[in-house]
Amino acid sequence: MKFFIDTANLEQIKEAQDLGILDGVTTNPSLMAKEGIKGDENIKNHYKTICEIVEGDVSAEVISTDFKGMIKEGEILAALHPQITIKIPMIKDGIKAIKYFSEKGFNTNCTLVFSIGQALLAAKAGATYVSPFIGRLDDISANGVELVRQIVDMYNYYGYGTQVLAASIRHTQHIIQCAEVGADVITAPLSAIVGLLKHPLTDSGLKTFLADYKKLNG
Repeated sequence: MKFFIDTANLEQIKEAQDLGILDGVTTNPSLMAKEGIKGDENIKNHYKTICEIVEGDVSAEVISTDFKGMIKEGEILAALHPQITIKIPMIKDGIKAIKYFSEKGFNTNCTLVFSIGQALLAAKAGATYVSPFIGRLDDISANGVELVRQIVDMYNYYGYGTQVLAASIRHTQHIIQCAEVGADVITAPLSAIVGLLKHPLTDSGLKTFLADYKKLNG
């Protein structure tokens, strides 16, 4: 399973990269705004900087909701760096744009997916990634991880090449659950990724080992 980090914060991206387990980055306008990145040129330069830090795909989101606008924005984003994946919303014109870009050989990430039907359309249009938002589904008392499982099973059954990228991950357990149901990729905050390191028995075991070493070696 690939690990993406969901942020526009360069320090967090560098920290995840230094762990040696980072496969890519996802961003969106909200994450850019959170880091105070404003203006088209500043946003473009920020994407370039992210691509220089990581080796994998970097999802850059269009903000247009019409086909022509998405194509224009997507082509500009893709021209920034070979690692850019064009992130496109799950709407009618979005599906048309994904089909257009897939035929041109560009990577795409279909975002804001909340149903098996939406995931089916994204795969048929040729999306590189499909992003079910599991945390937001959990927020309305639905089962986000179950949707990931359903999409994985459907893609395997029909042989679709679209990768299931579990998004809107809120905590470490979400990552484990997505691994259990076969997600191809997760994108998560750094805190959730680092949480995988933690276990009380590891801490107590290390404390015991160090204490025993001190007894033997002064």
